[in-house]
Amino acid sequence: MKILILGAGQVGASVAEALASEANDITVVDQDHQALSALADRLDVRTVAGNAAYPSVLREAGIEDTELLVAVTQSDQTNLVACKIARSLFSVTTRIARLRSPDLLDPVLLSNDNFAVDYAICPEQDITDYIAKLIEFPGALQVLEFAAGKVTLVGVRAKQGGLLVGKPIRAMRDHLPPGVDARIAAIFREHQPVDPDGDTVIEQGDEVFLVADSQYIRLVLTELRRSTEPVKRVMIAGGGNIGLRVARTLETRYEVKLIEVDRRRAEVIAGKLANTLVLHGEATDENLLIQENIDEIDMFLALTNDDEDNIMAASLAKRLGCKRVLALINRRAYADMVQGGPIDIGMSPAQVSIGPLLTHVRRGDVARVHSLRRGAAEALELIAHGDRKTSKVVGRRIEELPKIRGAHIGAIVRQDSGGEGGRVIIPHHDTVIESDDHVIVFCMRKREVAQVEKLFQVGFQFL
Repeated sequence: MKILILGAGQVGASVAEALASEANDITVVDQDHQALSALADRLDVRTVAGNAAYPSVLREAGIEDTELLVAVTQSDQTNLVACKIARSLFSVTTRIARLRSPDLLDPVLLSNDNFAVDYAICPEQDITDYIAKLIEFPGALQVLEFAAGKVTLVGVRAKQGGLLVGKPIRAMRDHLPPGVDARIAAIFREHQPVDPDGDTVIEQGDEVFLVADSQYIRLVLTELRRSTEPVKRVMIAGGGNIGLRVARTLETRYEVKLIEVDRRRAEVIAGKLANTLVLHGEATDENLLIQENIDEIDMFLALTNDDEDNIMAASLAKRLGCKRVLALINRRAYADMVQGGPIDIGMSPAQVSIGPLLTHVRRGDVARVHSLRRGAAEALELIAHGDRKTSKVVGRRIEELPKIRGAHIGAIVRQDSGGEGGRVIIPHHDTVIESDDHVIVFCMRKREVAQVEKLFQVGFQFL
């Protein structure tokens, strides 16, 4: 696929990295020569320097035969204009735009008669929703949903005292109530994937990804892990776009404090928040944290624009007694390095927001994509189509499917006969996949994604 990415920032670079390894023809446009040079040094992509809203620059980047435009510059206006130009002048088939302002997410404004945006993504809102889910599940490293919320995946760290530590995966069934099923879909040990089967023994420190029917996921976690107290008090470091969004989302359900270093900004956001205590100061100020009883805070969220400040603030909060800390870290290498040490969760914002975008890029009928472990792995929700003659998966038992090492089916959602709702199935070796099933597949390594997509594509006679 020929893809044109506008913007070489964190989101654009993450998109390029995710797609460059999948035999796509990618060109990246940005006005920052240094950012383009750094991208070209590590990825097999073509770069063009210039303003992404200019038709001449887009033409130089090869927009005439581009199949997909991904406009993710820092400017909403540039992204909108680029999508309009792409459709009106060059008839680009699919156009995706990053939009920060909620005012611009109007379907009429984004229609083909106006700015012609097929899909709009808002990374700041994606990150906010992601953090809110983590707070709902204390102790979780990731919480992801599939099939319109019917299936939930939760990543947790195996700790001493957990029911499964030191035991094989097959022992999990002994701890679940009758009628409740779950699957350990993936395990990462010392940053390396472990292909799980019934005999795999879970070790202390493993990152374990559990998948289950959403109505049972809390019960499963309670059965398998030591009880975790619910979050009541949250402290946020940073009152930028993300910090403000998160505070606004949480303040109706939790006791929230927010620390902002800029006095004017602190005054502005204090006027926008109804139930949040806004403090002027530095989140790395030990005296301020002690004064605000950091040892009584259940969750500390370091959400400033500076990786180093976030790491320092979160580490300090943990040392001073905060139960759990999260740091927003743009550099993925930093996130890998600090998570599991003094920082419970090192979150890469670009990897959180890339999932919704990849959903529109993947081949075949892909309903949902989630990035796991900061882009090292992926979980896909694919819709099976066709019949036994035209599909490689429909009408076949799980054990009959071609083996793709590192790829595992974690759950299936089967539509009711009336076409409404859906039944969650935790599949076994003899489960038969039916047409229109939503099949949730976990790829432990990104290189397996293309093989999985190809497996679910139907033959021409069905089309």
